Amino acid sequence: MLKLEKVQTHYGRIEVLKFIDIEVKKGEIVCLLGGNASGKSTTMKTILGIVKPTRGKVVFKGRVVNDVSTPERIKMGLATVPENRRLFPRLTVLENLEMGAYTREDGVGIKEDLERVLEIFPKLKERLSQLAGTLSGGEQQMVAFGRALMSRPELVIMDEPSMGLAPALVDQSFEIIKEINKQGVTIFMVEQNAHAALSIADRGYVLQNGRIVMSGPAEELIKSDEIRKAYLGEV
Repeated sequence: MLKLEKVQTHYGRIEVLKFIDIEVKKGEIVCLLGGNASGKSTTMKTILGIVKPTRGKVVFKGRVVNDVSTPERIKMGLATVPENRRLFPRLTVLENLEMGAYTREDGVGIKEDLERVLEIFPKLKERLSQLAGTLSGGEQQMVAFGRALMSRPELVIMDEPSMGLAPALVDQSFEIIKEINKQGVTIFMVEQNAHAALSIADRGYVLQNGRIVMSGPAEELIKSDEIRKAYLGEV
């Protein structure tokens, strides 16, 4: 579904990503772990086409997309749940959800997907006419997830889905991610909450200073002494 092959990304003269290799197979949940300034957000921006790699290839569904615009990548089946949700606060919940289908023209399909989103997030049925900026953090996260699904994606990129959520809502958020994946959507998440991410992921990568320093099945990573010390606060 997605490959980064020897990807190097710069901001000016500053090298941020240093020849990283990442693979996400169809149907998987894959997480990218790392601390602040490790290059996680730049990896996401490179996948989405917001930042262009200096070297290497970004391959989506078998096609090299280095020179493909972000809107075109969305039309190909890529969607994002950005950091801090990034909703349109002065638009209603319904309008925010409809924005997820902005590139689509199939009215019947859009209506069907809206109904599907409201089945996954029944609480949003009561909030459709409410301004998104007045929702709680957990409700805003539901709208962000729903908006991504409205583009009918094959792959959803999530940037720190647990950020800013209360502990109880973090668990709920990751349960929703599992449910979305069960419905056939491949998930690639960038996350600092290693325990929550690895508990639902198939595989994971660890990014430090722009380099992939560790990768493997999630169940192996969560048992790793290095992971436990660096991310789980255990000795």
